[in-house]
Amino acid sequence: MTTRWPVIRFGVATLRHASQRPWVRAALAALALLGPGSLTTAANDPRDLPSLGDGASSIVSPQMEAQIGTVFLKQLNAALPMADDVLIQYYVEQHINFLAQHSQMQQPLQAVAVVDNPNINAFAAPGGIIGINLGLLIYAQDVAEYSSVIAHEMAHLSQRHFARGLQAQQASSIPNMIGLLAAVLVGAAGGTEAGLAALTTAQAIGQSNQLRFSREREQEADRIGLSTLVRANIDPNAMARMFERMQQAYRFTRRPPEFLLTHPLSETRISDAKNQARNYGSATPANPGQALDYQIARIRAQLKYAVNPAFEVTRFRKALSTQPQDLAAQYALALTLSRAGEHAEAAELAKPLYEHNRQSVLYTGAYAEILTAAERFDEADQLLTNALTYYPDNYPLSMLLAQNMVAQQRYGEAQRIYTQLSKLRQNDTHVWFELAETSGLAGNVTAVHLARAEYFYLNGAAHRAIQHLEYAKNLVAGDNRQLHTKVTQRIADLRTEIRANQG
Repeated sequence: MTTRWPVIRFGVATLRHASQRPWVRAALAALALLGPGSLTTAANDPRDLPSLGDGASSIVSPQMEAQIGTVFLKQLNAALPMADDVLIQYYVEQHINFLAQHSQMQQPLQAVAVVDNPNINAFAAPGGIIGINLGLLIYAQDVAEYSSVIAHEMAHLSQRHFARGLQAQQASSIPNMIGLLAAVLVGAAGGTEAGLAALTTAQAIGQSNQLRFSREREQEADRIGLSTLVRANIDPNAMARMFERMQQAYRFTRRPPEFLLTHPLSETRISDAKNQARNYGSATPANPGQALDYQIARIRAQLKYAVNPAFEVTRFRKALSTQPQDLAAQYALALTLSRAGEHAEAAELAKPLYEHNRQSVLYTGAYAEILTAAERFDEADQLLTNALTYYPDNYPLSMLLAQNMVAQQRYGEAQRIYTQLSKLRQNDTHVWFELAETSGLAGNVTAVHLARAEYFYLNGAAHRAIQHLEYAKNLVAGDNRQLHTKVTQRIADLRTEIRANQG
């Protein structure tokens, strides 16, 4: 296991410092409306959707929302641990992109964040950012329930609830909204007493209006989310089903999950979701491929937090013995056997899964993981190389191929793969981290500093980024004029950005 170098973390104080710049104040206020938002009126018919008008754009334009998203993403990277399972990341991104095609979103997604946390949570931020905790995958029982939460978050974005909420709240509540943003970041990581206190304080101010706005906002997002599910041919009844189970599971808990704090439930809201779903007609059976892919992603999330591999092996052996045709159980057993060191049996189970559907990135990736763990490097190499001829530059397959190269100490080849991915996924901190680590193993010190600079920049630590760029600049002085000029310009750009944020 690699040792991760230190990352600068930001808390409430940093958020307040950043708030000195006017547009950042507006940005943080809009972001904070993840909790107490604002709406006009909710439509009575699920197909009768509200007109947004231009009022919100006079406060926060779509261009400014994109800037807000960039700021939020850096704070998110700095504050929360991101999941490093590339196959889960791939699944979440692909599924969100699928749902987005059936939503009312006009702007492209900027980022999809998957937080390494077993507690249920999902969130959306201006500029096209959607995030989930791994706990959402664990808690939602099927793809329809999971999709209902994602569709709800997309509705917040498509209806510009953040900008409209800021329009209603105006500048008087900005300091309180900054505090609420800090609480949301804490809550997304699992919640702490300090985060809960900040959230409670922020919500207490203007409580009656904020709660009314929140109920209206959530109801509108539910209704628009339902229309997204229907267009995507996903059972709309899943939304009320998800709500009911959450309400029942957390009815008597002292501290509900962050998702329920920022998305308050009520009997009226659940009834409304049921009624609106009935208006759409009979439920649609789940697509078998979608259903299976979700269960595979869910299994990977569950195993992330499994503490006893032997117990998991026993559990999935039993599940497979009772349902021999259950591909998800077979997938789970193969992974748990590999993690328990039973590599031969794991590969024996994973191979027919791969052969069952060679086009599945989830099957191919799992088989490659198991082969690499078994030190069958050549087989993993061939498997992934062949798959990449059909899916060039595929994110998880490329990452797994690079990991296979590192396991063989073929650091230069792995570095080239990570370098290519860094061009395709410029905002992916996981790629930049692995590129820095592998460049160091390959003996390319200049590349180490360049990759670390981008990593720190994406974590909101521009000063640390400049330090590494200066190191790289000194190393290439006189040897590579083109790179020297490029690094010099990058340093100048970051310094300009720092001055602008302090202005």
